[in-house]
Amino acid sequence: MKQLNTQILIIGAGPSGMVAAGYLQKQGVECLVVEKSSFPRFSIGESLLPKSMENFKEAGLLEAIKAEGFQKKFGARFIKEDKLGEFDFSEKFGKGWDWTWQVPRADFDLVLANEIQRKGVKIYFNAEVKNVNFEEKQSLTEVVINSEEKIEIQAEFIIDASGNGRVLAEQLNLNASPKISGNSSIFTHIKETNRPKGKEGELITFEVLDTKTWFWYIPFSNGNSSLGFVSENEWFEGFSENNSVAFKEMLKNLKYYNNRFNSYPFLFEPVKLPNISRNVTKIYGKGFALTGNSAEFLDPIFSSGVAFATESGLRAAKLTKLEVEGKKVDWEKDYAEYMQAGISVFSSYVKEWYTGNLQKLFFHENPRTDIREQICAVLAGYVWDKNNPFVKNHQRIIGNIARMIDREEINI
Repeated sequence: MKQLNTQILIIGAGPSGMVAAGYLQKQGVECLVVEKSSFPRFSIGESLLPKSMENFKEAGLLEAIKAEGFQKKFGARFIKEDKLGEFDFSEKFGKGWDWTWQVPRADFDLVLANEIQRKGVKIYFNAEVKNVNFEEKQSLTEVVINSEEKIEIQAEFIIDASGNGRVLAEQLNLNASPKISGNSSIFTHIKETNRPKGKEGELITFEVLDTKTWFWYIPFSNGNSSLGFVSENEWFEGFSENNSVAFKEMLKNLKYYNNRFNSYPFLFEPVKLPNISRNVTKIYGKGFALTGNSAEFLDPIFSSGVAFATESGLRAAKLTKLEVEGKKVDWEKDYAEYMQAGISVFSSYVKEWYTGNLQKLFFHENPRTDIREQICAVLAGYVWDKNNPFVKNHQRIIGNIARMIDREEINI
């Protein structure tokens, strides 16, 4: 059996793993990557947030992404019957990037992986992790490549960026009850041959069917568009068991987008993901750290998945560098508590979206500029900025303002 040695083993070649690899390579830290799939491969999580741009830049990946000409995302639009809530990232509270991208992940992830390989980091594709043995902080990982070649990788530290594969979460029994539960999703792509010009064919839009149910439209620069529904598990029981038939039935419930997508064939059978949220009991331990969806996933409503993936990937890589250099690292304070601070903010927003409180703020007829700017900063991913009242007071501010709206005590 072939044996390899490396300082850092990264499991997963998605955005989280590639940001980690990019940073480590820039810092001269030896790493290698194992990825279960072959690329390009489909993945969900197609809408990025401006906060991620900082992480791509620090990892040395930004210019390679820019060169691909992906659809730029300058904000987001929410529609509910005749009500409109639109957010422009250039009109947010505080500093930071004013735009990002919406991307077909098969193409996007391939760009990142190709750039990392160009920089000299080895990626083993079709490489499935079978077992990981830890001795203190050292690890020995058994990997099978192309279903036949077995290798062992000895590493000083493992960054698990395996996403929905959740390699270490499964092996170490770290799975926990999710913070947001009871929601499912179904999605597909179409080739939009008669796409409208301007905003209608460029802007990511969420059409809200009811407080618990919403639809996404994400147009890509290649002419394809992503369509999907999210709701409580029970909502899906009212449709056909055949995903294609069910999706066509769901499209009939749209009002703003009524009939717009009916004539387009699906590029693939709609995929249904039940109980989409994930969580773990801890995101680090002796010799390892979990990043991105391998640790936690909340809900797709605010596109936080890739934002947390890149933030945690970069953060873990920085701390791992210090760890292998023999320096003291406070993983609890500088990783777990840091990440949890941002996750808690988005958790509050997701929960208050489904209570309807946040929707009252989004669709208010006369929005107050400062409140919209502060909310916009959160939607852009700047959930660690405690100068923003909607970050600092996230656990109560949305509900408080919603109740004031109900009592007509405030004009936001």
